[in-house]
Amino acid sequence: MPDDRFRSAIAAIDDANAGDPVTIVVRGATRPKEQAHAELMTEWVQRLDPGADEAQLVAARAHHLRRWSVPRASYPDGRAGYLQWRTASNRRQAEEVATILASAGYDTATIERVQRLVRKEGLRTDPAAQTHEDALCLTFLETQLDDLVARLGDEKAVDVLAKTLRKMSAPAVDMARTLPFDARARGVVENAMAVAEKP
Repeated sequence: MPDDRFRSAIAAIDDANAGDPVTIVVRGATRPKEQAHAELMTEWVQRLDPGADEAQLVAARAHHLRRWSVPRASYPDGRAGYLQWRTASNRRQAEEVATILASAGYDTATIERVQRLVRKEGLRTDPAAQTHEDALCLTFLETQLDDLVARLGDEKAVDVLAKTLRKMSAPAVDMARTLPFDARARGVVENAMAVAEKP
């Protein structure tokens, strides 16, 4: 059963993410974007790893904590600018969740564990980090695929999705196949899967 410090930390993260000025429709409800993403991320981690511990679940909830506070547009265009922004965002999110966890009464070792997951460290060596990456990709597919296809077109979206799929574990890719895509999006996903499987 979750203890008081876990409930306190999750509530604080949810409250922080409730301030997102951007909203999205998820499963028929309009929600603050990062709050909805955080809840979906937590769900996916639990589905991928039913034995996920508190550190994994808190990291899932905080994976994009207040991400809107430093806009992507504040960094240069292009891949280099994107990577700078993402690294800075991950670092800031890790710092902010550490403050929340300390206030909730978590020990230093747990806080550092959550921070490593939020910063996406250990993808090649830590199974929990791979679960975190899988959940992030599945959340992206569930909530942003239609917009991606509409913005980029089918061919470019296939290229982007193939790169995403290559980062995912085989069980996560199987879960992606079960998502309720519309006909166009499903065609893009199937083509991307074929591309991703090529050596």
